[in-house]
Amino acid sequence: MAEPKTKPTDASVDEFLDAIPDEARRKDCREIVKMMKKATKDKPVMWGTSIIGFGSYHYKSKSGCEGDWFITGLSPRKNEISLYLLAGFSKFGHLLEKPGKHKTGVGCLYIKRLADVDVDVLNQLIVASVEQMREHQKCGSAPSG
Repeated sequence: MAEPKTKPTDASVDEFLDAIPDEARRKDCREIVKMMKKATKDKPVMWGTSIIGFGSYHYKSKSGCEGDWFITGLSPRKNEISLYLLAGFSKFGHLLEKPGKHKTGVGCLYIKRLADVDVDVLNQLIVASVEQMREHQKCGSAPSG
């Protein structure tokens, strides 16, 4: 089985954040880091070269693949900030109606900037996702989205 490319590193999260060229995006990412740190009670860790992750869990998929991954995280991409809310959104539809300008993927929420979303609702999404991931962690299963 191939070794995963994205795994925890010893790289500095602060140095990574300091290197974000856009000052507004850098500030937004620092605020999201604070929210995720509070929700998980875990320190931020660089996963690979461009993802900040919090906590970790061991997963085993139905196909037999297994590994370790972070519980929640973010990545300041070129066009938007990717928030990894790995519990998915099936149980949070009512909150997705409120956060403002965003897009979603299976376990990602994409925003351009914090000013575009309701920060309280975003925080509720982060907390709810972390809680659901912790439940799955106790059961030893991965969420199904």
